[in-house]
Amino acid sequence: MLVRNLLGARFKETPKDCQIASHALMMKGGYMKFMCAGSYSLFTPAKRIMRKIEEIIREEMDRVGGQEVLFPVVMPASLWEESGRYTSIGSEMARFTDRNGTKMVLGMTHEEAAVHLARDIAKSYTDFPFMIYQIQTKFRDEPRARGGLIRVREFTMKDAYSFHTSQSDLEGYYERVYEAYNRIFRRAGVKNFIAVKSDSGMMGGSVSHEFMLLTEIGEDTLAVCENGDCDYRANVEVADCITHRVESSKEELREVHTPGVKTIADLGKTLGVDPTRTCKAVLYRENATDGLVVVFLRGDLEVNETKLRNHLGVEVHPASGVQEEDGVVPGFVGPVGFSGKAKVVFDRSLSGIDSLCCGANKKDYHFIGMNIGRDVGDPEFVEVAKAYNGGICPVCGKPTIRLFRGIEIGNIFQLGTKYTKSMDMTYVDTDGSRKNPIMGCYGIGVGRLCASVCEEQHDAYGPVWPITIAPWEIEICCLQSEDGEVKGVADRLYENLTARGREVLYDDRDIRAGAMFADADLFGIPVRVVVSRKTCDRQVVEISFRDKSFKGETPLEGAENFIEEKVKELYARYL
Repeated sequence: MLVRNLLGARFKETPKDCQIASHALMMKGGYMKFMCAGSYSLFTPAKRIMRKIEEIIREEMDRVGGQEVLFPVVMPASLWEESGRYTSIGSEMARFTDRNGTKMVLGMTHEEAAVHLARDIAKSYTDFPFMIYQIQTKFRDEPRARGGLIRVREFTMKDAYSFHTSQSDLEGYYERVYEAYNRIFRRAGVKNFIAVKSDSGMMGGSVSHEFMLLTEIGEDTLAVCENGDCDYRANVEVADCITHRVESSKEELREVHTPGVKTIADLGKTLGVDPTRTCKAVLYRENATDGLVVVFLRGDLEVNETKLRNHLGVEVHPASGVQEEDGVVPGFVGPVGFSGKAKVVFDRSLSGIDSLCCGANKKDYHFIGMNIGRDVGDPEFVEVAKAYNGGICPVCGKPTIRLFRGIEIGNIFQLGTKYTKSMDMTYVDTDGSRKNPIMGCYGIGVGRLCASVCEEQHDAYGPVWPITIAPWEIEICCLQSEDGEVKGVADRLYENLTARGREVLYDDRDIRAGAMFADADLFGIPVRVVVSRKTCDRQVVEISFRDKSFKGETPLEGAENFIEEKVKELYARYL
């Protein structure tokens, strides 16, 4: 490929509204063009990267027995009505009515389509297990599209679905896919990634893991045990919050005047009470009913809204505009004598503390010396608090939990019979009875993986693509292309390397060396070959790696062999 024929421009200035490196560099480097919120057109370099990622995924999915299929992007709503998700999924799913009056949806995931494909075919236990997968366009009306390809509305995704006749068979296959995912990400060049336990959300199922790239720009928070002998890792949405024991002794319950004191910080300043010995109230409303929910938890902790939703079984949002007619006094809500019109949840962080400070349900007053067992009764304690730095690991019991940020680059779920039961997919088992198959689900966003690699591996000048997914393996930079001898040497190198099956981008434009090298940095190609008047005079070519791990020269005679060896050297890093 000749750079002068390549559609797309590279820019010195960073486009507006690019808040993270991968977005900025892929826009500057001519990889993609913004169309509308969450939608991008891709130029050739990005498309070539995506294609290589897809091939790695295909090889690893085929390796674990996957069969590639293809589902429609547009599906009848009736399939989603069967599963119950047509009404349970909100506005992120695009719905429309076709010219015949049939309700349709744009696929944001394809569990329903997978069951539809298999349920009239796999009818006997002898037809199981099997796994089908596709690489297909999805659409999700994401309200927070950001970060270029990191969070988009239209995207390419590999989604796979496995079907089994026993939970043990699913668990065994789940482990195989888990290892396949590790291989996919290593082969794609991802360095700093981990797998964490996660919340299955709208997908359903009891067990799920997310593969996360650790990075400060990530939207997810991860709880990781730093004890070297422990491997506990979880998304903070599901991470256990085990608190340190708070030492206190029982005191008399006393009401104190605290004018204007509405926050835990202000309470500490006014009464000298440590946040760990306070009980705070956090208010929510149920989305469907607007009913009030009051969560009581230790003052130094935060509510984990995912845990709260799972506990209540409904969607909630932070309450605003709460008035005294709701039966609460904003800023002074406490569990002693609480009579508000609300569901009340007690976090387990409050259990076992003999003396707490809390709101007195009266403006400008708090209680000190509150003992839940004595002053409130015997409430049910549940866990709805977020894990925190220094928290106690639920596996090894040490105070070694640390929080990290991450980008989700893949996920796997044990779905169980959620879809096969609701959509009436059955098979005849060995004893003649009819049963619902057990499913697993496994996803990777292709574009997000591409952008995540760029986010992890770049410098101030451009991406540093791993050779396994780089748009081209080699770039030849021909300086002084007006010089016939220089141009002839560069042309022969390009022709010979291309004839050997190597992927070569050739820049023979008549431009300044600085501009050519700036573009080369934005292309991020692993091996750079420079031909110039100076190198021709010395009968050599200059060779360097984009990651700066090698720079040297080789004689013109046999240069193709040396370059190929360098390419193979880079591939060997990902075996």
